[in-house]
Amino acid sequence: MPVTKAVIPAAGFGTRFLPATKSQPKEMLPIVDTPTIQYVVEECVHSGITDILMIIGRGKRAIEEHFYPTNELELALEEQGRTELLEQIRRISDMASIHFVWQKELNGLGDAVSYGRTFVGHEPFALLLGDTILSSNDPDRPILRQMIDIYEDRQESVIALDEVAREKVPLYGIAGGEDRGDGIIELDQLIEKPSVEEAPSNLAIAGRYVLRPEIFNYLAETGPGKNDEIQLTDAMILMLQERGLYGLRFDGKRYDIGNKLDFIKTNVEFGLRREDIGPELADYLKQIVTEL
Repeated sequence: MPVTKAVIPAAGFGTRFLPATKSQPKEMLPIVDTPTIQYVVEECVHSGITDILMIIGRGKRAIEEHFYPTNELELALEEQGRTELLEQIRRISDMASIHFVWQKELNGLGDAVSYGRTFVGHEPFALLLGDTILSSNDPDRPILRQMIDIYEDRQESVIALDEVAREKVPLYGIAGGEDRGDGIIELDQLIEKPSVEEAPSNLAIAGRYVLRPEIFNYLAETGPGKNDEIQLTDAMILMLQERGLYGLRFDGKRYDIGNKLDFIKTNVEFGLRREDIGPELADYLKQIVTEL
């Protein structure tokens, strides 16, 4: 079956960004002028996804409001003749069919994903973390699209992999396996947040998955793991014992918006790319660096 559905968990507290996230979802923190989660949705759309479920929780209503039409704002922009901005606003609510469900209790990524079972049914689906942006070195083929192509060719689940510094290995789920060429790795090992010594590689799971629907059966069998939470990686370890699993060491860049320093770096990098502010920002950065 083609992959047409995506699940985006976005229910976490965002404690690393307090106090900013006390009343604002971390997924809504802007990269220049666009919320992080909008970049994630755009990757879905550009990869052929037409139906999206977001898992949200208390304090996340701003995400719903962002993707719903805003008639009063659109009318005001139309009356002011701000046609280009009006088209941008309308495009947000027209990009895809987006649904929402509340995670009743924060109990780990695996638990959040399990809320998508009814929505997904018996179809394969994409899973994207709402605080991670992946850019592809091939602008015509988003990372998710490349992963879907691998799934459709091999009919097994696929995860995105990113090389990280060895000292950062304990922060991620880490994968190991055999290189099959073209960035594809046939996986035989997954460990959630291992020590540097026990890690099979420095290939970290990078917030993108294309999963067979059987993952929900394995999640139902998975007990609490690291941090006493239901870990998606633990469910995939169970699945790996019975099914194939592939990783894509993608050609591009990962932007982890979940920590302050990377969030600032991402804003600077995306700002420098912009025609409207890029040149002035570059001059400012040069100036401020010389003054430090």
